[in-house]
Amino acid sequence: MELDSATSAELERIAPSRNRKRSDFIRAAIRSALDKAAEKKMAEAYRVHPDSAAPPFDPRTWEQTTRRPGRSGKKRKA
Repeated sequence: MELDSATSAELERIAPSRNRKRSDFIRAAIRSALDKAAEKKMAEAYRVHPDSAAPPFDPRTWEQTTRRPGRSGKKRKA
């Protein structure tokens, strides 16, 4: 892959070619760009088709509304 001189110089400063840092840096940059593209695609899909359906359950049913019998909520001394 060819780079312009300014990009090449910056890359050499950040990830020198004389050790394995450059390969690791380029792999991470590619992974980051692919993840960013996937996130952008997903965000666009949600804009086109918003998730407007009701939640599959009522979260309030998972909340404990009463105390269990025999529990005062106070810590016991050891």
